[in-house]
Amino acid sequence: MPSRAFSLVPGSPTLRSPITKRNVSPSAKQRASVILHALQQSEAELIGKAVVLMDGKAGTVVSVSLDELHGLRISIAGHDGKWPVSTIKLVQR
Repeated sequence: MPSRAFSLVPGSPTLRSPITKRNVSPSAKQRASVILHALQQSEAELIGKAVVLMDGKAGTVVSVSLDELHGLRISIAGHDGKWPVSTIKLVQR
């Protein structure tokens, strides 16, 4: 099976082998830690909140996920699919 190249940060070298403790640099671990912290923070701020998207869909955020192509995406109760957080028009305070 061919390895798949990906990058945690645009412009950084791609990783071509599975991540293990031995082959990941401290800076890559730090970037991954920052990304995971931002995901956790977004989950805390959005899950359970009512939102309205730019296309008119509305509902309660049930999950926040990280998509390697699109960034942070949300799932809304009562609607199939996931939407980029950038499409949120209003969030419950």
